[in-house]
Amino acid sequence: RTNFFLSPMDVPKGDLFLGLDSSTQGLKATVLDGHTRAIQQTYRVSYDHDLPSFQTSGGVHHGDAGEVTVPAALLAAALELLFQKMKAQGVNFEKIRAVSGSGQQHGSVYLNSSATDVLSTLDPSQPLQDQITKAVSRSKCPIWMDFSTTQQCQQLEAAVGGPVELAKRTGSRAYERFTGAQILKIKQTEPEVYARTAHICLISSFMCSLLLGDVAPVDTSDGAGMNLMDLTTQTWDDEILRFIDDGLSAKLGTPVPAHTVLGNVSGYMQTRFGFAGDCAVVAWSGDNPNSVAGLGLSTPGDVGLSLGTSDTIFSIAEASASKPGLEGHVFVNPVDPGSHMIMLCYKNGSLARESVMKRVARSWKVFNGMLQHTEPGNSGNIGFFIVEPEIVPHIAHTGVRRFDAQNNPVADFPPEVEARAIIEGQALSMLVHSQKMGIVPKKIIATGGASVNTAVTQVFADVFGTPVCAAEQPDSASLGAALRALHGYLSKKQPVKFSTLLEYTPLPLKEVAQARPAATAVYKALLQRYDALEATIADRQ
Repeated sequence: RTNFFLSPMDVPKGDLFLGLDSSTQGLKATVLDGHTRAIQQTYRVSYDHDLPSFQTSGGVHHGDAGEVTVPAALLAAALELLFQKMKAQGVNFEKIRAVSGSGQQHGSVYLNSSATDVLSTLDPSQPLQDQITKAVSRSKCPIWMDFSTTQQCQQLEAAVGGPVELAKRTGSRAYERFTGAQILKIKQTEPEVYARTAHICLISSFMCSLLLGDVAPVDTSDGAGMNLMDLTTQTWDDEILRFIDDGLSAKLGTPVPAHTVLGNVSGYMQTRFGFAGDCAVVAWSGDNPNSVAGLGLSTPGDVGLSLGTSDTIFSIAEASASKPGLEGHVFVNPVDPGSHMIMLCYKNGSLARESVMKRVARSWKVFNGMLQHTEPGNSGNIGFFIVEPEIVPHIAHTGVRRFDAQNNPVADFPPEVEARAIIEGQALSMLVHSQKMGIVPKKIIATGGASVNTAVTQVFADVFGTPVCAAEQPDSASLGAALRALHGYLSKKQPVKFSTLLEYTPLPLKEVAQARPAATAVYKALLQRYDALEATIADRQ
């Protein structure tokens, strides 16, 4: 056997691997024991609760005309606070052999020409956020919730011959939240900011830079979510970059595979928190790509379902089988750069569910009771709950649209019907659009906050007609980052397949819902009608 050295015995007892997840609402950490492959502990910082001076709501700032941002200083402050918490709770940073991370996809951070010097000369006696502001050319970082770049999306698509051509090249048509449109908007509307920007990072590569003490490169998996990278060559598309700016390539740097070991943690991190000098920094990636690793997706038919601030459904596919089009996204698989990851992303996830819960039930216990005591299919009532402009399908106008069994618009549903309508609507939309993307689930592995709610996962099992399992570690992104840190560490000896690593790393899954055939039949009969109603409220593509 060529993979015997991947057994736990190959990693000395006590060696730890750290995975971080810089998400929409906070920063999380998973510490993995490399010898036993067990999760030693998890830690978290909430932006709203733990860093109130930044005055975020749901982790973000809402601006004018659809702008949604996060302060660059907040990202640094969260890392500082998280490490302080971990240190106070007894984490031995010196035992951490490698660290990697996850960042909310598409978000971008803009650094000036002094960034390299600032990062490499940080003063260990001073907090991180107080120093990092000197390296930033734009204090506000646009994130995935931003929808202010419709005009720039149209320009990008026109520049390459239309949305289909852009999707074929980059894996997705132009989306407002994608980084390419955000960069183009800043160049057009804030030319002085763009001019003094020397480096453009994704949130993932920016957070990695804080650990590395240097400007870290973008990885190819998260880089595929920018509308700037050629999916086939996994390098920047020169024509798209030149359309935005002849100098953009220099600002972006060269993308690298997600398993790349970039170097060791900086002197600042060693002195301030106690990291060992040989602790490796593995390239960071996006949150959804990291969830592929954290859920252990390894074969077609394994489908990940992330029920968080945004809802996503994703699967892996051979590069030759993926077909980028007008819906959904195709990214580079972060744990196997020769294959692809197919994903659909919904902006109206947990916040939409919570808004309905608070309105009709005021507690999840009451809400779940409503789900359990109403019939699958909801007597033909269908609702669309658009709290934020939606991505799939594209719906710019917010609000709730309700239809009775005869497709007549109605103003209100009874509370119990409203509760079932939002969960069924979310599940049915995922089924409709995942089928169009060629995703055929044999097993669904759920993660995110709502994955522990069995009343919700039962609806998804019934709609998809397949079992739903939940990861025992709800935050699959930080776990995936920890596993990728271990993978990068082991790969320094010789190339290692991530799937081989998984053979020695059982990821505990618990079946939380089994599909009920009678309920699945109800949803199968309802699917075409749902699709037709959704089309009446969606914007023209």
